[in-house]
This record gives sequence, C-alpha cells and structure tokens, in this order.
Amino acid sequence: MAFSPGLLVVAGSFAAFRLLNRGLERLVPPPPSARRNRWKWRNIWTSLAHSVLSGGGALAGFYLHPEMSKDLVGTHPPGAHSLVAVSVGYFLEDFVDMLCNQKLHQSWELLFHHSVVIVCFGIAVLLHQYVGFALVALLVEINSIFLHLRQILLMANLVHTTCYRLNSIVNLGTYVVFRIATLAWMTRWLFLNRQNVPPATYAVGTVGMAIMTPMNIILFYRLLRSDFLKSSRDVQREKEQ
Repeated sequence: MAFSPGLLVVAGSFAAFRLLNRGLERLVPPPPSARRNRWKWRNIWTSLAHSVLSGGGALAGFYLHPEMSKDLVGTHPPGAHSLVAVSVGYFLEDFVDMLCNQKLHQSWELLFHHSVVIVCFGIAVLLHQYVGFALVALLVEINSIFLHLRQILLMANLVHTTCYRLNSIVNLGTYVVFRIATLAWMTRWLFLNRQNVPPATYAVGTVGMAIMTPMNIILFYRLLRSDFLKSSRDVQREKEQ
C-alpha cells in the first residue's frame, strides 16, 4: 500500500492537540475547585475544541456537499477526508493523555471507545473510502460539545446554576438527535448496504456499531439519572472522578 498523505494529517493533528492541551492551562486557568485535577481540566477543554471543529465541520460538509449523503462510500471532498484524519489524530492524543494521567479502571470505557473509533476512522483515512460514513459518525460530536460543557461546569462547581440546567436540557436533546438517532441510522445503513460493502469492512462496521450502541444507551441513562434524578451525593461523586 502506498504511503497515505492522510497519515501526515493524523500526525500533525496529534501534535497540534498535544500542544493545545499543554497550553490550555494558561489560556483557560482552572478555577479553585478544579485545581486538584488539572490534567482533566485541560483534557476536557481539548476535547471541547475537537468537538466544535469536527461536529461543526461535519455539518458544514453535508451542507456544502449534499452529494455525499447519496454516496457515503466513494464521494467526498478533500476537506472531509482531512477532517476525519484530524479526528483520528485527536483520538490518539486523547488516548495517550488518559493512559498517562488516569487509572485504568476509571478510563477503560473511553479507551475502548477510542480504540474502536481509531480503527474505523483509520480505515476511511487509509482507503479514501467510507469518508462520508465517518462524517455521519462525526455528527455525534455536536452532542459532545454539550457533554464537555457539562463536565466543565461540574468541575467549576456551577451545578446549581441556570447555565448548568439549560445545558443539561440541550445536552439530553442533542444526545437523542445527534447520538442515538445517528447511530441507529448508521446501523440501518450498514444493514441495507451489506451487499455493497466488502465482508471485512462490513464486519468492522457491524462490530463497531454493536459496541457503540449499548455504550451510548448506558451513558444516556447515566446522564438522565445524574441530571434529572440526581442526589447531591451523586453530583459530588461525579465531580471528583
């Protein structure tokens, strides 16, 4: 296989997000309530930057190039391929950041999630196919914006504020629209197009969906319980994690 220029974008993205992570404490100093967990403060802000970039980029991609929605396999502009490669670089950086700074029993779910995403997106980057499908998956990052904002508000000890309450409502709404509905649509697309997808790629996609769907349903339940059925003890425990 010839060297893929997309790998340079992945490497550049990894380095850029690493530098951003290192400099964020100066750009966004942690409040007193977050100073015990400085790495997580930087990590969440880095993740927020990726979500804004990738989620907004995915929306813009489908708006500016509607033909991608008709062919998720072979049709994509160069910018869409680069965006997927940038996301691979981010997930690699976040994987390394968690591995170095968090205990395995606290981070294994996200590490597992990132591993699946890296493999699936990596196939799209290397083969220059299924980029449109990967871009659909990046629509999930629109919800991640509000998930990360929620974590920032938790760490800043702003749970009992109107801002947190509004974010909780928007977070839950976008979770249903951009996460659960998107994953359901992707699963349906894979099933309907199984005859047109190579067996190995179909297997990777099916396993990925089989892993992501229950993980996201469980997370939805946790959010619902924490933000709408929560006790003060639950909130404090989550803030300290």
